[in-house]
Amino acid sequence: MLTPRILSIEMSVAPATPDFTPPHRSPARQSAPANTPDTLRIGMVVPLQGPAGLFGPSCEAISALGAHELNSAGGILGRQVEIEIIDGGAPPRDVARTVSALAHAGRIDAVSGWHISSVRHALAPILAGRLPYAYTSLYEGGESRSGIYCCGETPREQIGPALRWLRNNLGTRRWMIVGDDYVWPHLSAAAIHQYAHQLGLTIAGEAFVRLGQSDMRDLIADVRAVRPEGVLMLLVGQDAVEFNRAFARAGLHEHITRFSPLMEENMLMASGPETTSGLFVAAAYFRSLIGANSLDLIGRYTALHGPHAPALNNAAESCYEGLQTLAALARRAGSLDVTALDSAVDGAGYDGPRGPVSFRGSQGHQRVHLAAASGVDFEVITSL
Repeated sequence: MLTPRILSIEMSVAPATPDFTPPHRSPARQSAPANTPDTLRIGMVVPLQGPAGLFGPSCEAISALGAHELNSAGGILGRQVEIEIIDGGAPPRDVARTVSALAHAGRIDAVSGWHISSVRHALAPILAGRLPYAYTSLYEGGESRSGIYCCGETPREQIGPALRWLRNNLGTRRWMIVGDDYVWPHLSAAAIHQYAHQLGLTIAGEAFVRLGQSDMRDLIADVRAVRPEGVLMLLVGQDAVEFNRAFARAGLHEHITRFSPLMEENMLMASGPETTSGLFVAAAYFRSLIGANSLDLIGRYTALHGPHAPALNNAAESCYEGLQTLAALARRAGSLDVTALDSAVDGAGYDGPRGPVSFRGSQGHQRVHLAAASGVDFEVITSL
């Protein structure tokens, strides 16, 4: 079994799940050992603090599984994969400094992981054209820089089809957008206005809060004032949890639909089952998804980490997809050279827990599903 090394800047770490021991974390000032020709070190940038920190331990655990399986099959291009966990929940400039130092010293060969778009924009100038970077999170779309390969969902796959389904099946036409104040929510909101025009929907209001905002009273007051039929949530991690709690305390869950493209099982659990009525989510992976590949992943994850491992969820699972993306592109190109990968990425693909993933240009595409929250889990309703 591979135990990934951990490199991190100073951080506050989410508590471990009982009976699950996370991999060792090196002190911030301790540098990783130099690479050897037989190893391939991948910097896995995942949130260990901040609003998304609640699913950081799950990202670590699934990354360990992904590396373990690649190594059991011979690694990537014959090199054994090692994982360096880098705290992607720190301020973007700090994350960029950490990654830049590792890249400059030749201590990482590639980068992947779930992190917000603000972090991606800080990392891209450092990595573009230099090291392969498999960005795994859902995001606003449009990334085209050399060496950056996006395997997460985009609004075209998630939000547009979901709004159509909710209009056709629930009659939800009057929406309000609530989100965190950074690039992904703002650019996604611009796309939502286009979809609303195409679908005959009304966007009756927008409100954005500081990332990491815990007091949702003003946001709830805005929702009351707008009186929408549905609220489209572009909130990350704990911010979405706090909004769900405040939404239910205000009794709004009884008559207003919620839809989110970013809601995973840890967030449902933290929100509480009493808050999730009327909440719909679109994603390419759910733990409850019925399929041979997805069920096999749960079995392998539990076999490696035990029954008390951090909850497997759609955000963390994307880190597994990032490793699969790097492996598939390397096999197709016969190299990890960025120029070779750029030439090979269009038309590349693989079959994983989400089912078939295929690349058109540097953007991966996969089937997206719509689910309804049911207590602290998801019931998949349809494929979009």
